[in-house]
Amino acid sequence: MFGLGTTELLLILLIVVLLFGAGKLPQLGAGLAKGIKNFRKTMSDDEPAGNATKGTDDIAAKKD
Repeated sequence: MFGLGTTELLLILLIVVLLFGAGKLPQLGAGLAKGIKNFRKTMSDDEPAGNATKGTDDIAAKKD
């Protein structure tokens, strides 16, 4: 996993615990999971990228 061994991962986990405290870890994990879920949902939308500007073109046409 990204060239990190067990020792490096444990060291990173220890630093995170020291910075945020053990009580904040569930909140951090939940926030991270929510962000990943939203990212995946956005990436898997069926709307092609070309249609994303269609709404702004309509607004610009109405404005003129």
